[in-house]
Amino acid sequence: MRLNLGCGNNKIAGWVNVDKMPTCNPDQIVDLDALPWPWADNSVQEVRLSHVLEHLGAETTTFFGIIKELYRVCRDGAQIFIAVPHPRHDDFIADPTHVRPITPGSLTLFSQRKNREWIAKGAANTPLGLYLSVDFSIESVSIVLDEPWLSQYRRKEITEADLRYATNHYNNVAKAYNIIMRVVKSADGTK
Repeated sequence: MRLNLGCGNNKIAGWVNVDKMPTCNPDQIVDLDALPWPWADNSVQEVRLSHVLEHLGAETTTFFGIIKELYRVCRDGAQIFIAVPHPRHDDFIADPTHVRPITPGSLTLFSQRKNREWIAKGAANTPLGLYLSVDFSIESVSIVLDEPWLSQYRRKEITEADLRYATNHYNNVAKAYNIIMRVVKSADGTK
């Protein structure tokens, strides 16, 4: 099964298109903040959360529950595509329905491999993967640049180092993150 969670009007053929709003006519009406989710353990091979995750789990315990449900329903090796607005962009700041910033760094907290590395180093990073018994690995991260930064970069007027600095110090440089994660479970679907 492939889940297009929070699909809105962006449905994908061959996927189960899920939204809580019946007006967008999804395949399944599900409020993703209401737990547990209606899908069986280890039943999902691919998940798409395109500009959805930043809207979910206003309360930290609910957000953690959503992460645990995502882990529960996915099988080992399942791919999760996440697109979220960059927290330093007006697209994130201006929308009152955005309840939390989502960054590659925040999602890395759910990697047990990284958690163990941090513990071994005595780092202060919160090992949420170990605390919540979930395990996700980040496979790739790309940043969607806003204009005029994208055009300047393409014309080689600015370097990658310039972009890193600008992204970390200025608003409206990076528009969004695209993140691909994998679910890490044992062969029988358990941790």
